This record gives sequence, structure tokens and C-alpha cells, in this order.
Amino acid sequence: MDRSDYNRTLALAALFQTASLVKDLAWRGGCDEYEFEVMIGSLFQFDAESPAAIYREPVSLRTGLERVESQLQSAGKPPDMEVTRYAIGLIFLERKLQKHDDMLQKLTEGLQGAQRQVDYFTLTHESVVARLGELYKETISELGPRILVQGEQANLSNPDTAARIRALLLAGIRAAVLWRQAGGSRWKLLFGRKRLVREAHEILRRLNT
Repeated sequence: MDRSDYNRTLALAALFQTASLVKDLAWRGGCDEYEFEVMIGSLFQFDAESPAAIYREPVSLRTGLERVESQLQSAGKPPDMEVTRYAIGLIFLERKLQKHDDMLQKLTEGLQGAQRQVDYFTLTHESVVARLGELYKETISELGPRILVQGEQANLSNPDTAARIRALLLAGIRAAVLWRQAGGSRWKLLFGRKRLVREAHEILRRLNT
């Protein structure tokens, strides 16, 4: 993958968009269904070579791109620490995942099994989402430290909502993989924020023209 600001920005936008959807589900019990489908779909793009191909088109990441602008352009505390915490936690867990070949293999096999369900049902069918949620529990959750999702207890204790949240966190790991492959790192977040904000602004400008 080309290690460009463009690819890094799209990958980071996907990560922030996933985190935003997790927050929406946890607090409101629902989220944008199109964005949810795009994020879940990214888990089955096994051979795509760029973030733009994986997430269909940049317009599908509009919310995430807006998040990149708002979360990174602040010199101090980000305006939404909850979303930032989820995103940073996913980046950290993805780094740990790369050291566990057995878990990577289990993830690959699990996603291939879920793909067969997608072929039979639909991308966001409750059976597919439930399987992805279980796959997250069986793999990423075992790495630790777990991502502690805040929200309304009624939503967090709802099995369907909990499965959707875990499926999204798995999609967030996918976005974190892309961030790393595109040359993203903690240093890029700390010292390359202006470039990422500028790139996000430019992509959004093109989407709006």
C-alpha cells in the first residue's frame, strides 16, 4: 500500500468513524445504518489494496473525515475524548495482535466462515453480526486491556446491540491495520496532525464540490 497522507487519512477516518458508531450504539441504541454496513463490509475486503477500495469511496467516510478534522486540529484536549479513547485503544490492540500469529490465523478463519454466512444471508444480517461479535470476544478481547465502552446500560446489556458494538470494534481493528500499513504510527498522530487535518479538509472540500 502506498504510504501517503491520503491513505493514512482515509484509514484514520475509518477508525474514527467506527469509534463514533460505537458511541452512538452505546448511548442511543442505534447508528447510521449505511455507515454501519460500510464498516462491516470492510472486514470482507480481503484483496483490496487501498482504503478507498475497501470503504467503497471517500464519501462513505465523511463522518470519519470530519472527526479527523475536529479531533486533531485542537491543540489541547480533543473535543470528544470518548471517541479518541476508542480509536487509540484499537490502534494499541492491533499492535499487540501482530505479535500473535495463532490469533491472526483464528481471525482469518473466522472471517472466512462469516463470509459464507454473508453469501447466504446479507452483510448486516443479525446472524452475521452475532458471529463477528463472537469472533471479537474470542480473539481481540483476549489480548487485553479490553476497550471499556461507556453508554446506557439498557443498550450495553442488549445482546443485539452488544454484538453490533463488538462487530464494529473488529472493523476498527481492520482500520487500524490499514493505518499501520499506510505508515501510520503514534508519532504520526502526535507530530503529523496538521498534515492529516489538512488532507482531511482537502478530501472533504472535493466531496463538497
